[in-house]
Amino acid sequence: MGVYPGHDNLSALVKKVQVHPPSANRILLPDGRYMAYQEQGVPVDRARFSLLAPHSFLSSRLAGIPGIKVSLLKEFGVHLISYDLPGFGESDPHPNRNLNSSAMDMLHLANAVGVRGKFWVLGHSTGCMHAWAALRYIPNRIAAMLGPMVNPYEPRMTKEGEGKNLGKLSLSLGIKDEIVIEETIFEEFWYRDVEESVRQGSTTPFIEEAVLQVSNWGFNLVDLQVQKKCQRRGVLSWLKSMYGQEECELVGFLGPIHIWQGMDDQVVPPSMTEYVARVLPGAFVHKLPNEGHFSYFFFCDECHRKIFSTLLGTPQGPLKVQEETPLKGDMEEIIPVATSTME
Repeated sequence: MGVYPGHDNLSALVKKVQVHPPSANRILLPDGRYMAYQEQGVPVDRARFSLLAPHSFLSSRLAGIPGIKVSLLKEFGVHLISYDLPGFGESDPHPNRNLNSSAMDMLHLANAVGVRGKFWVLGHSTGCMHAWAALRYIPNRIAAMLGPMVNPYEPRMTKEGEGKNLGKLSLSLGIKDEIVIEETIFEEFWYRDVEESVRQGSTTPFIEEAVLQVSNWGFNLVDLQVQKKCQRRGVLSWLKSMYGQEECELVGFLGPIHIWQGMDDQVVPPSMTEYVARVLPGAFVHKLPNEGHFSYFFFCDECHRKIFSTLLGTPQGPLKVQEETPLKGDMEEIIPVATSTME
């Protein structure tokens, strides 16, 4: 999570930290802050799908989907947007930030770069905190999550479940993760990503992010559960209910939620996903035997293709000029199921 997993001695990392020339695009937010971002894949006006990727702790916009091939993004017609959280990379700090403001930042960014209609939110590890926030505060958005970190202090967790989750949160890694982090490509990526995340030289944003993870989020996951809410105030509403004409609407998050869980993930243990599945029984849960925290998301071409195929269907390339981006009706044809297992 917040510590480089490849070495016990962090002095090597400190010696190698460099401040690189600014390279990000930036937008001006309504409150006067600048927000840094990076775009990959097809141009936004040719995109069939737009994905926003909030980064995890001790990371930056450079992470995105680590190792994703531009050719794969083009094949599926994907416009990928990753960005620096406040105080990370080249984004201005926001001392009073919370998860509501995080979701609003995401929405402002999507609008500023020209994303029309809905977009997907792809979170990994602690970055999922911001994906959950998007579901809560901009619920007409759709989310997919990988390694779904949740708040271990969420009140609805049973005492047994809470103790189990807290006891297993660690920096130890499974077998496949140990192999991944020893690869040169991973080490080079990690150093550069860390260098970018700490470029402002302040520890404050990292403290804020850690505190945000374990504080009251302002909502619970059960708030995302789809429920039927009926108007029952007044005599007229009561009379309508008597004749089966109650005015009801579905509340909660109505779009699909996909969760990929490495069963050998020792950073975000499977017990967290088990909790999410109990609270949100409509979520798609993809169990990944023998996979860890990094192995199914970092530098795995086959894994990236499987994720895209699951979320986006058959690849159709970028939009042609006369085509339109898939909107609400197209996306809501996906019907949630309880669980599945991916080999």
